[in-house]
Amino acid sequence: MSSIFDDRPLPPAAQLLGWRFVALDRARQEIEVGFTADDRFLNPAGHVQGGFIAAMLDDTLGPALFASTDGRIFAPTISLTTNFVAAARPGRFTGRGRVVALGKTIAHLAGELYDGEGRLIATATATARAMPAQAVLSEA
Repeated sequence: MSSIFDDRPLPPAAQLLGWRFVALDRARQEIEVGFTADDRFLNPAGHVQGGFIAAMLDDTLGPALFASTDGRIFAPTISLTTNFVAAARPGRFTGRGRVVALGKTIAHLAGELYDGEGRLIATATATARAMPAQAVLSEA
């Protein structure tokens, strides 16, 4: 499936997380993306460290807004609240994110992260600054 992300280089953080586009429901402003966590992501207990899980959710929510606005709006995160539901082992993950509300300068986003067996690993909500993508991305 082609997407707005096809013509853009994958940022280094997204590369590290194994980010890949899966699906977009533009009408519902929902995205599905995939991630891959390997042994580099593990804490001493052998679980994926929580910061990586939060990063996966952050890299689900921002793209939900970017993709659902056809790349017009970029969403730098202002706040991210992550709730950890279950310990995660290395492997594949699925992030599902959506735009809850979009104002002139602020976006409210929400999403979930599932492991390869479909178990809910974590949820997140975020507040992001809604900015014209062209202005932000041309600075990079």
